[in-house]
Amino acid sequence: MPRYSVHVPRRQTRPAPLPDLWLLSDARNDARLEQALRALPRGSGFVFRHYHLASDARRRRFEELAQVARGCGHAAILSGSAGEAERWRADGLYGPAGCIGPGGPRLRIATAHDRAEIEAANAIGADAVMLSPVFATRSHPDAPALGPERFRALAALARMPVIALGGMTAARARELDWPRWAAIDGLS
Repeated sequence: MPRYSVHVPRRQTRPAPLPDLWLLSDARNDARLEQALRALPRGSGFVFRHYHLASDARRRRFEELAQVARGCGHAAILSGSAGEAERWRADGLYGPAGCIGPGGPRLRIATAHDRAEIEAANAIGADAVMLSPVFATRSHPDAPALGPERFRALAALARMPVIALGGMTAARARELDWPRWAAIDGLS
């Protein structure tokens, strides 16, 4: 079965390749983020969320972590608005398709949990989509996991690379036989 649909629009190609491995920030992994970023293979991706912080503190923490990430050769992606991504000099934007919108010079990673959200990511021409939760996760313990079969069926609908998220670890990525994956706890 293909890892993502064969058709990737030409305009979505970027000078730097899309990372295979992604670390997402969360309140519970904050104390370990610098260490985790340094442990990632060069050229990985980092998605800064930190929704628990007030605006000024959030920006300061992003700047600290983006400096570490970039020093390790990683992309620093912001979960926020396009305006914030520009002002904060983020390498990209992460969030629901309706929030990240079409176009722009930054990498756009849409979040998806079902067919409708995959279709929304397709409609805006997102550069990648993070599809979750593949497996049970501590972030959303009551959310039903997609499981490998449903994950693959939804991923096949995407017209861009798909990043597996939710309960992912290196062992689960091998089990799933999926090249691109992301984690919070599994990498920190």
